[in-house]
Amino acid sequence: MAVTIHAQVFRVSSVKLLRLDGHSSVHRQIISRISRLSFASSTFRFAAATSTNFPKSRRDSMTSPSAAMLLPENPVLSDICASAVSALVAFSGLRLWEETAKRGLFDQKLNRKLVHISIGLLFLICWPLFSSGTRGAILASLTPGINIIRMILVGSGIWKDEATVKSMSRYGDRRELLKGPLYYAATITVANLIYWRTSPIAIAAVCNLCAGDGFADIVGRRLGREKLPYNPNKSIAGSIAMATAGFLASLGFMYYFASFGFIQFNWEMVFGFLVVSIASAIVESLPISTELDDNLTVTLTSILVGSLVF
Repeated sequence: MAVTIHAQVFRVSSVKLLRLDGHSSVHRQIISRISRLSFASSTFRFAAATSTNFPKSRRDSMTSPSAAMLLPENPVLSDICASAVSALVAFSGLRLWEETAKRGLFDQKLNRKLVHISIGLLFLICWPLFSSGTRGAILASLTPGINIIRMILVGSGIWKDEATVKSMSRYGDRRELLKGPLYYAATITVANLIYWRTSPIAIAAVCNLCAGDGFADIVGRRLGREKLPYNPNKSIAGSIAMATAGFLASLGFMYYFASFGFIQFNWEMVFGFLVVSIASAIVESLPISTELDDNLTVTLTSILVGSLVF
């Protein structure tokens, strides 16, 4: 028996489709293949149009190293402005803690550790404002570099600044500024000049010094009933707090810098931060850290171990 096939051609969304009336399986397969090819062709044309007509995504622009620069069209002026902004932020923070120390709002030791935790991390937050390269690193290091000179002048008695002495010293002795606070400022300066924001070593050194060592003291004084067997001046709670705070702060700044394209997130880096934080906490708990100064030993440990794992 003869099979009658009636075909009508019509357009739907600029694609030709065939509608068949009949029972031939062969023709059905042919029409099915034509439909799939037509759909694939239209999809390809749409993808090509969208890739050429639409601009780059906002995410791509945000991951550019210049995304946070104040004046990206003028990098020199932008770096000068960024240096002024970072100095303003840092000295505003110092002024805040000097006032709290002067008014006695916090215990002197707690106030000193709040300075210890916050100032260095504020510097890290300001790093994306600078351009990449040597000029940005040098200008970013001006503020902590000036603070080195300030610690020397105040600590040696050449410059009288009782508020600074009270906010940064353990016992109110200006000569204390020639050790811990001086090492602190030197660490941030070295992180700027040598490693800068593309190196996880800089992140690890500053975060373990600021967040790690700072929280170790705060937690240790309040929860440190169980002392370490090899150092009765250090507690288990303080050492755990140091490793945890240093590691979490390092992770936070890793994501922060990765969002600007300075570094690239990977699990090896996460593991490296964990190793550096644990090593720094162990060294900080040793009696030699008390004799020398934990600001010095923690920094050296972070740099040495970081050089091995990163």
